[in-house]
Amino acid sequence: MSVYWVGDVQGCDAPLGRLLDEIDFSPSRDALYVLGDLVNRGPASAQVLRRLMAMGSSVQCVLGNHDLHLLAVAAGAGRLKPMDTLEGILQADDRPALLDWLRHQRLAIWEHDVLMVHAGVLPTWTVAQTLALAGEVESVLRGPDLSDFLHQMYGNEPAAWRDDLVGVARLRVVVNALTRLRFCSADGVMEFAAKEGANAAPAGFMPWFDVPGRQTAHVTVAFGHWSTLGQLQRSDVWALDTGCVWGGCLSAMRLGANGQTELIQVKCEQAQKPG
Repeated sequence: MSVYWVGDVQGCDAPLGRLLDEIDFSPSRDALYVLGDLVNRGPASAQVLRRLMAMGSSVQCVLGNHDLHLLAVAAGAGRLKPMDTLEGILQADDRPALLDWLRHQRLAIWEHDVLMVHAGVLPTWTVAQTLALAGEVESVLRGPDLSDFLHQMYGNEPAAWRDDLVGVARLRVVVNALTRLRFCSADGVMEFAAKEGANAAPAGFMPWFDVPGRQTAHVTVAFGHWSTLGQLQRSDVWALDTGCVWGGCLSAMRLGANGQTELIQVKCEQAQKPG
C-alpha cells in the first residue's frame, strides 16, 4: 500500500490520468488525498469529478476555493467569472450527483500524521481545533441550509479568528483560512490581496506557515492553493500546488510503507495564461 497527496488539479483530467498511471495507482491497494481545487480553469472539470468518484473510498478530497465557488454558482449565490470553465458540470446530465458528491467532501483531514487543508491554518489553531471548525462548515455544506450559507459566504471580514465568533461570521473565517489563506500577521490577521510568492509578503505579514509559535508547527500540513509559492517540502509543510493549469506540473507526494516520502510530477499542458 502507498499513500499519495496530490496538489491542485483544477479540471486538468489528462494530467491527472497520466499521474495515476505514473504511480500505478490501485484503488484496491492505495490511498489518494486531493488537496482541493479539483475543478475550474482547466478544460475537463466534470471528468475530474467523475474519475475521482469512480475510485470510491480510496480517494478523499478537501475542498478548495474553486470547489466552493462551483457550489455557490450552482446555487445562484455566485457568478461565473471570465476564466471559469464550469459549464461542463453546470450543464451535465449528472450535475446533481457531481454537486452532491462535492459538497460531502471535507475541509480538513487528519490521517497518516498529516493535516490536510487546501490553503492554510491560522497560527492559533491546533490540529484538533482545525478539524472541529472544519466540521462546523462541513455540516452546513451537507445540510438544508447550504444555499443560505453560500449566499453569505463571500467576504474578507472578519479578517481574524476570535473564539466568540458565531453564525456566518464564524463560518466565513474558517472558510477563508482553510481555502484562501496565504499571508497573515503574527497575530493571525489574514491578508487576501497578495498572491505572489513567499518573498512578496506585504508589510506586516508573512506566509502563514512561518508565523512564530504556530500551533501546528509540530506536524506536517499538506496544502495546495499557492501556485506562485511552488513546491515546498519541509518537515512541517508540504506545498503541492505546482501550477498544473498554468502549464506547470501536477505533483504528488508518496508515502511508502517504509515511511519514506517521494515527490512525483507529470508535466501539464497549459490551460490558462496567468494575468
